Amino acid sequence: MCSVVIQEMERLPGGKRRLLLDNGETWVLYRGEIHTLALTEGMTLSDGQYRSIRGEIVGKRVKKRAMHLLERMDRTEHQLREKLAEGGYPLDLIEDAVDYVKSYHYVDDERYADNYVQLHGASKSRRKLLTELQGRGIDRELAERVLMDADEGRDEPGMIQALLEKRHYDPDEASPGEKRRMYGYLMRRGFRSEDVRQAIERC
Repeated sequence: MCSVVIQEMERLPGGKRRLLLDNGETWVLYRGEIHTLALTEGMTLSDGQYRSIRGEIVGKRVKKRAMHLLERMDRTEHQLREKLAEGGYPLDLIEDAVDYVKSYHYVDDERYADNYVQLHGASKSRRKLLTELQGRGIDRELAERVLMDADEGRDEPGMIQALLEKRHYDPDEASPGEKRRMYGYLMRRGFRSEDVRQAIERC
């Protein structure tokens, strides 16, 4: 590993500094850490200094950040990577952090998909659920498997009827505009147009 130069130190809120290194990496360190390490703009870090700061400070900070993010809400691996990337951490340290939390099952895409289907399965079609899971970074094969497990007894025409009843839809009193809005509401949930049309006409 060649020596690395600190090209710039950018002030951040909370007494932090973003260090831009000449190898393209960025580190976020606290002012106290910078003072203790006697870091300055234009300084050349030895291989030992670089590895120590990167591993012992930045690397541990990425893992703590990952834990904190998962304490606040469940996330997919993809979502976690995106949030960590917003912090400007090196990509390999982000992967190390994701592997770390995965080893403790703090992030688990299959669990996330199961919970998501249980929470939204009664109001959205299978097609919509698949699209949304993939949009959250769930692998298609995994999403299909979770949905297949949840498909037993699934009755999408019956779900449409339940949603219409929940919204107090009365076909005898509904205007053409209200019917169009109801049609759009159900279509946005991914139900088949023929099922939606039949349900609205049959009500």
